[in-house]
Amino acid sequence: MSTTDTEQELNRLRELDAKTIGAVYDQYFSEVYRYVLYRIGDQTLAEDIASDVFVRLLEAAQSGNPPRTNLKGWLIGTASHAAADHLRRKYRRPEEEIPESLPDHGPSLTAEVDQREQNRVVNVAYAQLTDDQQHVLALRFGQGYSLEETANFMNKNVNAVKALQFRALAALQRELGEVIYE
Repeated sequence: MSTTDTEQELNRLRELDAKTIGAVYDQYFSEVYRYVLYRIGDQTLAEDIASDVFVRLLEAAQSGNPPRTNLKGWLIGTASHAAADHLRRKYRRPEEEIPESLPDHGPSLTAEVDQREQNRVVNVAYAQLTDDQQHVLALRFGQGYSLEETANFMNKNVNAVKALQFRALAALQRELGEVIYE
């Protein structure tokens, strides 16, 4: 999309044009959802938070304060803040859900328990990273963005993103290196 097309889309969004709102939702929802899912790890919750991002977009447009230049960046940034808010609330009030029943299909129960434990360990290690480190990993590996795109979203230069990514992966490896799988 060219700069002129982007400006026209943002102008129509400011005017609350229904077709533009639908097109923006169709174009960007899957990316916002994938980003949130990578950060949160819960499909239902990721859908709710991604939908909330678009509600915030409409509220911003109605209040006369919509994104001015980079709609995709605004959406991902808002998703980042919403995910961080959720993680803070979850940290303050931890809840452990126990499933009503375990499914009896798929891999063996032992393999499934091992996989869940490994996922839990990775999620705990991921939660130990700083917000910036989580954000860069979510953009680079969850969303598949290039270094340049990630740098643009994070308002950093490419070398800073490389260094941040390196430190995040090293910290993750240190956290996971302490775990012994049998």
